[in-house]
Amino acid sequence: MATAPDRPGHARRLARNTAFFSFATGLSRLLGLAREVVAASYFGVTGAMSAFTIAFQVPNLIRALFADSALQGAFVPVFTELLEKGERKEAFRVASSLFFLICLVLGAITALFILLADPIMSLFAPGFDDQPALRDLTIELSRLMFPIVMLLALSGLVVGMLNSFEHFAVPALAPVAWNLVIIAALAGLVPVLPEEDEIYAYAIGILVGTVVQFLLPLPWLRGRGGSLTFRLDWRDKRVRRVLKLMLPVTIALGLINLSLLINSLFGTLVSDQAPAAIDKAFRIYQLPQGLFSISIATILFPTLSRFAARGARDDLRRTMGNGVRQICLLLIPSAVAMAVLAEPITRLIYQRGAFDAQATDLTSTAMVWWSISLPFQGVSLLFSRTFFSLQRPWATTALAGLNLLVNAALAAALYGPFEIAGIVLGTVVGTVTMCLAQGWLLSRDLGGVEGARTLAAALRMLIAAALLGGVAYGVWYGLDSALGRSLVGQAVAVLSALAAGFAVYAATVWALRVPEAMQIKRLLVSRGRSEG
Repeated sequence: MATAPDRPGHARRLARNTAFFSFATGLSRLLGLAREVVAASYFGVTGAMSAFTIAFQVPNLIRALFADSALQGAFVPVFTELLEKGERKEAFRVASSLFFLICLVLGAITALFILLADPIMSLFAPGFDDQPALRDLTIELSRLMFPIVMLLALSGLVVGMLNSFEHFAVPALAPVAWNLVIIAALAGLVPVLPEEDEIYAYAIGILVGTVVQFLLPLPWLRGRGGSLTFRLDWRDKRVRRVLKLMLPVTIALGLINLSLLINSLFGTLVSDQAPAAIDKAFRIYQLPQGLFSISIATILFPTLSRFAARGARDDLRRTMGNGVRQICLLLIPSAVAMAVLAEPITRLIYQRGAFDAQATDLTSTAMVWWSISLPFQGVSLLFSRTFFSLQRPWATTALAGLNLLVNAALAAALYGPFEIAGIVLGTVVGTVTMCLAQGWLLSRDLGGVEGARTLAAALRMLIAAALLGGVAYGVWYGLDSALGRSLVGQAVAVLSALAAGFAVYAATVWALRVPEAMQIKRLLVSRGRSEG
C-alpha cells in the first residue's frame, strides 16, 4: 500500500492543509491582536504591563524547553516512523509513557517554581529592584501563570499525534479558543477588579484559556487505533529515543526563547515601558509568522519526517527547498510592509485608552527593526524542522547557542546608545546568523538546499517587494492626509495601502514568473474547477 507521500493527490492535500492551517492560524493571530488591543487599551505600556510581560515570558521559556514545539520536534519523527511501519499500538504506548512522564516531571517543576518564584523572577527584572510594587507584582503573576507549562506540554503531545495522522484542523483552531477566553476574561474581570489588581484579569484569562486549549483536541484522538493511558515504560527504546532527541531540541528552542527574555531584561534597564513596547511590536511581527512560516513548517514536518525515515534525501531536499521559497514569497513582502507602515499600523491597532502617542513611537521603532528578521526567522524555523525530521537536532542546538550569544552581546553593547532599537537589533543579527549557518550545514548534509534557485527567486521577490513598499507608503500618505486620524480614516488608509501594495507585489512576481507564485495560481485554479 502506498504511504502518504506517494498517494495521488498528496501534494494537493498538503496545499489544502497548508491553506486551511494558514487560515486558522491567521484567525488565531488576528484574535491575538484583538486580545493585545484590548489589553493595550486597559494597560498601555505601563509598568504593570511590563510586569505581566516578564511574568508570562518566564513560564513561556520553560514551555519552550519542555512543551509544544520542543516535544513535537522530538516526538513527531519517532511517532510518525512507528505509524509508517504499521505499529500503531506501539506508537500509542510511547505517547502514553510520555504523557505520564510530563505529568510527573512538569508537575514537580511547577511546584518548585511557585516556591522559588521570588529569587527566580528577580534575575529577569533587575530594573525593578528599586520598585518593590512592580517586583512583587511580577512574582505573583508568574506564580499564577506557571501551571500553563504542564498544560501546554500535554497539549503539545496531543497536537503532535494529530499532526502525525495529518489532522491539522482542530489543533489549528484550539488557539482561537485560547484567545477568545482571554478576551472574555479581560472584558469581564477588569471592570470588577480593584484598580491595582486589574492586570490579574490577563493572567487568569491565560490560565483558563490554556485549560480549554488542552481539552479541545482530545476527542479527535478517538478511533485512531489506540488511546492515551497513564503508563510509564522506561524500558521502551522508543521512549528513550524521544527523550534523547528532546534534549538538544529543548536546549535549542529554550535558547531561542531566552532571547525574548534577554530583550525584556535589557528593556528594564532602558525604562519601565520598554519591555512592554518591544513585546507589543513582537505581537504584530507574529501575525505573518503564524499565517505563513509556522503554517508551512507545521504541515511539512510530518512529510519531511516520512522522507527522512525512508532515507529519501532527494525528496526531502526538494520539499524543504520549495517550502523555503514559499516562506520567502510571503514573508519578504510582509517584512517590507511592516517596515514602511510601522507607525500607522501601530497607531491603528493599539493607540487608544492608556496606549498614547509615546507608546506608539516606542512600539513602531521596535517593529521596524523586528521586520528585518521576518523572512530569516521563517526560513530558520523550517530549517530547524528539517534537522528534527532527520533526528539530528544537535547542529541547530549549537547554532541556537550562537544566536543567543550574538543577541546578548549586541543588546548589551547597543541598549545604552540606541535603547529599544539596539535591543531588537541584537535579536535580528542573531536570527540572520543562525539562518545562514543552518542553511550551510543542511547544504553540506543533503548535497545542497537548492540555494541558487532560492536566491534567484528571492531576488525577484525583493524587486517586487520594493515596489510594494513605495506604493503602500504613497497610498497611505495620500489617504492619511485626506482622511485624518479618526479610527475609520486610519483603517481605510492603512488597509488600502496594504491592499494596493500587495496587489502590486502579486502582479510583479507573476510578471517575473516566480515559480512559487505560479504554484499558488495553479492551486487556486484547480480548487475552483473542483468546486465548480
